[in-house]
Amino acid sequence: MSKHTWQFIASNLSADVPVVLLYVVESSGSSPGRMGFSMAVNQLGDFTGTIGGGIMEVKLIELAKRLLMLPVPSPKIKQQYHDKKHAKNQSGMICSGAQTVVLMPLNIGDQPTVLEILKGRTNISFHFSPNGFELRSGRHQASISIQDENNFDCVSPYLVSNRIHIFGGGHVGLALCRQMSLLGYEVCLYDDRPLVLEKLAAAWETNLVSYDQLKANLDYQPSDAAVIVSFSYRADKQILKELYRLPFSYLGMMGSDAKIATLRKELLLEGITDGDLAHVFMPIGAPIYSKTASEIATSIAAQIILEKNKTLPNGRNYKL
Repeated sequence: MSKHTWQFIASNLSADVPVVLLYVVESSGSSPGRMGFSMAVNQLGDFTGTIGGGIMEVKLIELAKRLLMLPVPSPKIKQQYHDKKHAKNQSGMICSGAQTVVLMPLNIGDQPTVLEILKGRTNISFHFSPNGFELRSGRHQASISIQDENNFDCVSPYLVSNRIHIFGGGHVGLALCRQMSLLGYEVCLYDDRPLVLEKLAAAWETNLVSYDQLKANLDYQPSDAAVIVSFSYRADKQILKELYRLPFSYLGMMGSDAKIATLRKELLLEGITDGDLAHVFMPIGAPIYSKTASEIATSIAAQIILEKNKTLPNGRNYKL
């Protein structure tokens, strides 16, 4: 679940503006909304996030607005089938699969819970019921019990937002920051040039670092992606030497075929073999003949998405 969604909720609740959290607690098949997808709708009709899009999302946003018009909004759960076979609970979409969405009204009394989530705790689970929304310590197994749309009990482990570490704040680095932000990633940008970081927008977390000390100071999770797009060959090499042993879900480095060949030869002389680097994507990016910074960023994003999703059920066997 995106940190931005929780920030949106916290901002509204601090202003005493009620919000409905829409949270996907279950999904199957080719459902566009996977478990953990979420969005929030406030009393003014503003919203952020997504539960899968399409006509289903439009309908549930409208339902959230109607809930907030009631004197005492009550939680609901909606099962949505993305086909024409089911007699009821059709989402209006025909992509097949199904998803179950909790609509949980939140008010200023829920602010402490939301702030607890924003502290960065990840070893927690959510409990949804007609009595409200609460946190549970530990990552509990997902469970759902539904009598009807007003009577249910759901537990869902907190699914942390995807995060990417981008090393280099040049043209490609900035384009990749924008692209990954659009994809819902939490972006951490690193550079060793203070003047470069001073010029960047505050939309991303920026870090002034020394590239030869990354391993000792980097805060990361094994599910994070890392991309090396610094301004020089020397910096790229140093960053790679610091990162290649760390268990990122994706690690890639930008460079031409000639640059990569030279790098491999130099690293081999330093005791780092091709086998040690087998998991590193270099040259980075899907082969779409990208030329501009934005095109290169798109190719990198596509490759990261493929690596992240390639083991999901019902995926297609694409190769990039």
